[in-house]
Amino acid sequence: MEMENKDIALGGSLWMTVSGAQLGGSSRVALLAEIAGRGSITQAAKAVGMSYKAAWDAIDAMNNLAGEPLVERLAGGKGGGGTRLTARGAQLVENFRLVEQLHREFVDHLNRRAGGIAGDLSLLRRLNMKTSARNQFFGTVSRVRKGAVNDEVELAIAGDWSIVAVVTHESAESLGLEVGAQAFALVKSSSVMIMADDDGVKLSARNRLSGRVARLLPGAVNTEVVIDLGGGSSVAAVITNESARLLELQEGSAATAIFKASSVILGIPA
Repeated sequence: MEMENKDIALGGSLWMTVSGAQLGGSSRVALLAEIAGRGSITQAAKAVGMSYKAAWDAIDAMNNLAGEPLVERLAGGKGGGGTRLTARGAQLVENFRLVEQLHREFVDHLNRRAGGIAGDLSLLRRLNMKTSARNQFFGTVSRVRKGAVNDEVELAIAGDWSIVAVVTHESAESLGLEVGAQAFALVKSSSVMIMADDDGVKLSARNRLSGRVARLLPGAVNTEVVIDLGGGSSVAAVITNESARLLELQEGSAATAIFKASSVILGIPA
């Protein structure tokens, strides 16, 4: 919920691999660049925040993976010797810097187009939600009626429909279920009853969603009935084959899904 009201910034890291093994990223290339500038492993390691051993371990790994030396020792002499990049090592640093610049420009380009990405991230998170409940509705809390033990929460969903749930007062408080909050409702298909004609029928069940049968999926014992509610919403119920036959359900016929408020589980986006 909060993410949709905040700016999203994209980032990324660049690294090189050889036959699936990691050759290095910006930190290792920075080490190579410092060696080129300082001619000393000790000074280069200190400059990039590595220990002397970690620097040599990285160099050995890069030399082995590259198949040829990137860094070589200089024989001792009046200056005490040192280290330097080979021509291949210098070329690697130059090419990596070029690719790194292109990578930054690419990420900057993505950031300029990321204005509406927060809402899409929330949607993708909801789409990836895994639950055993067949019916998953996402919406906004439109009303909360508080009680001593239980609260009645009304959730406005797509298609101008509302779903009513009864949850404990403690649960409503811990979930932050107040008017304007985003939440999702879960309803098992086995908890949904189907009526083919609800004219004048009075029931204690609070939730009644009417539409037209979109799909009938008969099985050995039960039939799954999917009702199109319009506006992109649908509801599924599992009833016996005999019930489906008695109700004379067929694709396109009017039907109403009925379920109790106590059968609704409420949750909030992570």
